[in-house]
Amino acid sequence: MKKLLAMLLVLSMVFALCACSSKPAATPAPAEAPAATEAPAEEAAPDASALVSKAFIDPVKDWAKYDELIAQIKAETDFAKRAELMHQAEDILMATNCVIPIYYYNDIYMQKPYVDGVFSNLFGFKYFMFANMSNDADTLRINLASEPDFLDPALNSSVDGACLAVNSFSGLYAYNAEGKTEGACATGYTISDDGLTYTVTLRDGLKWSDGSPLTAKDFAYSWKRAASDATAADYAYMFNGFEGYPNELAVKAVDDVTLEFKLSAPCAYMEDLMAFPAFYPVKQEAVESYADWQTSPGGWCQEAGFVSNGAYVCTGWDHDVSMTYEKNPNWYDADKVKIEKLEFMLSADDTAIFAAYNAGDVDFIDTVPTDEVASLLNNSEFKIIDQLGTYYVAFNAKSKIFEDKTPEQAACMREAFTILINREYICENIGQTGQVAANAFIPLGMADGNGGVFKTDPVEQGYFDPYAISKDPDGTTAKAVELLKAAGYKFGEDGKLSAETPIQLEYLTNTTSGHIAIAESIQQDLAAVGIELTIQQQDWNVFLQERKQGNFDFAREGWIADFNDPINMLEMWTSDSGNNDCQFGR
Repeated sequence: MKKLLAMLLVLSMVFALCACSSKPAATPAPAEAPAATEAPAEEAAPDASALVSKAFIDPVKDWAKYDELIAQIKAETDFAKRAELMHQAEDILMATNCVIPIYYYNDIYMQKPYVDGVFSNLFGFKYFMFANMSNDADTLRINLASEPDFLDPALNSSVDGACLAVNSFSGLYAYNAEGKTEGACATGYTISDDGLTYTVTLRDGLKWSDGSPLTAKDFAYSWKRAASDATAADYAYMFNGFEGYPNELAVKAVDDVTLEFKLSAPCAYMEDLMAFPAFYPVKQEAVESYADWQTSPGGWCQEAGFVSNGAYVCTGWDHDVSMTYEKNPNWYDADKVKIEKLEFMLSADDTAIFAAYNAGDVDFIDTVPTDEVASLLNNSEFKIIDQLGTYYVAFNAKSKIFEDKTPEQAACMREAFTILINREYICENIGQTGQVAANAFIPLGMADGNGGVFKTDPVEQGYFDPYAISKDPDGTTAKAVELLKAAGYKFGEDGKLSAETPIQLEYLTNTTSGHIAIAESIQQDLAAVGIELTIQQQDWNVFLQERKQGNFDFAREGWIADFNDPINMLEMWTSDSGNNDCQFGR
């Protein structure tokens, strides 16, 4: 009996132990399960609103505030206050991170040793009308760029087009070889005591290239046309300091040689405006004889033979191949023009252009292949000159890549791009001619409109350290990752964007080798955090139009100042500006 009870006791203990060591699959885990078995909590993303600048405004919906500030600057008569307001405007512009400065421009060109008298100013205008050729040739052969977009001076907004304009049209004022303004079609002007009304005296006997008289009425017509909504000129906003802008511009011909116009506020750079191509005259009869002149305002001068009033007139145009300009005997200063003919090679292929120069087929070229620059630095034919402008890249503020982002998140995303770009590498290995890495849109050395310089300390007055990615790559990359996380992106253990939240976008550029090399450098920089950038190359004219119409995500840009005052680099970003490629306020 004891033996039986003992066996029963042993069996009961075994069953009890088995019950304790096994658990049905459906049994829920106890509430007090060890923390080690839980998934780690996801790190909270930084707050994008806390990371943007205090100057930040929504570049699409709130951009009217920027427009109002520019209007205030244009009306301000206290020039010290005006300079302060312009700094505020640049703060707002840079806070969007849509405009990403890369370097401050200088300019390069090559010129044969038998050519002299050609000069260029800080704004990229090249003047050929006073050239001399010691080889007894009467034709100067030039390459500036490929097919020009517009030859109408009111409609052009490219530097190559401006170079053609200054050699074939003449304004009231012009720049001389020292970069100073001097009378061209005008002999002088007076200003009313309040600084608002200008009375300009024209030269006697001015003529169009067809020999017909050119009078003050032609300037009045041309300025009203350039400013009007109907013309839709990119540079129409340059007239917004006039009373009656845009469609009732306060300019009139008092008589054949007297032009009067009235401003809404005093202007410290009026002579510069009078020397700018948008203020050049066009002949009303020539413009309006074109069949579709009202819907295609630039159509009148899209073929050779159009009427102009400058040193040369266009007499031949084989589209996409060449252009010929011949001396205009009716120009007021024709006696000083020694070169009878300008022949332009139309090409953007810098390898072909350089080959043509070396073969002696052209005398002046405005570009060289990037991989040739280092070997040319000690060549006397290779010229490096100062220029007032900024090479930059830009985002379309309305791009679909920002559709699921708050304005602050989009700004953080763009700032990450800004700090990841290695400007030192671009300047030293692609530019190679002493370019300075840029950390602001307004270039170094620009006047402030109040007798001083707009930026006296690029470190203190810049918006970021342009050398940070090369000095501290790990720390700068970590900051970029933090900004992207604030924009809603996730990262893997390898420090790159996760497949869950990729960034894939297209970079738009034209086909010149230097621009492509910069695009490839940026592409490599952004790949460090997993951003996938594809490069789309386009012919010059197509590129200009696609950028202007906002058909891009991210694009190469450059802006050379139109005159030496920050307002011309700030007012181009107003909502209604034709040069507002970022689509601010649109």
